[in-house]
Amino acid sequence: MFHFIRHRKIFYALSILLILPGLISLFVQGLNLGIDFTSGSILEVRFDKAVPVEQVRQVVSDQGQHDSRIQQSGDRDFLIRTAKLSQEDSKKLMTAFDSKIGKAELLRNEYVDPIISTELFWKALGALAIASVIMVIYITFRFEFKQGLAAIIALLHDTLIVVGAFSLFRIEVDSTFIAAILTIIGYSINDTIVIFDRIRENLRSRKKGQSLEDLVNLSIWQTLARSINTILTVMFVLLALFFLGGATVKTFVLAMLIGVGIGAYSSIFNASPIWVDLRLMEKRGKRPALKAS
Repeated sequence: MFHFIRHRKIFYALSILLILPGLISLFVQGLNLGIDFTSGSILEVRFDKAVPVEQVRQVVSDQGQHDSRIQQSGDRDFLIRTAKLSQEDSKKLMTAFDSKIGKAELLRNEYVDPIISTELFWKALGALAIASVIMVIYITFRFEFKQGLAAIIALLHDTLIVVGAFSLFRIEVDSTFIAAILTIIGYSINDTIVIFDRIRENLRSRKKGQSLEDLVNLSIWQTLARSINTILTVMFVLLALFFLGGATVKTFVLAMLIGVGIGAYSSIFNASPIWVDLRLMEKRGKRPALKAS
């Protein structure tokens, strides 16, 4: 039986190799922030007939707005997010709709200024920080502080890999990306808690002479089938959404695909091994104190 805990340093090294390129990219070039976090225009348009979203996207792209985001609401209504449009640019776009698709009515034309965008960015970071603190409190209450600390380190690992991948490949980040990160954190912590729960059960019936490493390794094996089955079912749904769900959900789904896979990895190969190391460090710290006393 493969021993996850004895080989934990290999997985620590692999995690560092996965994190480093993205971390370097974050410092060098940052994130490719979308309109939600920078500034731009939001147009709500209604056509007099049912229109496919691909046709609307093509017209918007022809007007030079290649990085626009288009969300369809019903058969005739569309929410279009673009870079800042002047009054003249808006008129040109509406004229293009009229000539290439059919009569279009402009229901809304708003400009998102940089102040609102900056506020949204910091609120998103605040949401991540608050979620992390609440999770540490919950895990400390249900298990122990060291397990909460190990879980947060694993979650930080997941977040850095997803954010780093988006930075490295210059994938545009919008508000749905933050929703994806929060969902990934929720999924990953759930998987980690399942393993921690099994560790707690096994600690109660621990055999005499059984090492902590062996006990945790046994707990991981006992929950491994559940972890694999869960991630596979989630991945099947995400892959279907990625290929069939349309352009508006691709950022969210791509972040979820990376995050769910990495979250399952960190729950097995990082969270529990880190907790073992924290327990062993505490044990080694007590020995010199006992000798001194």
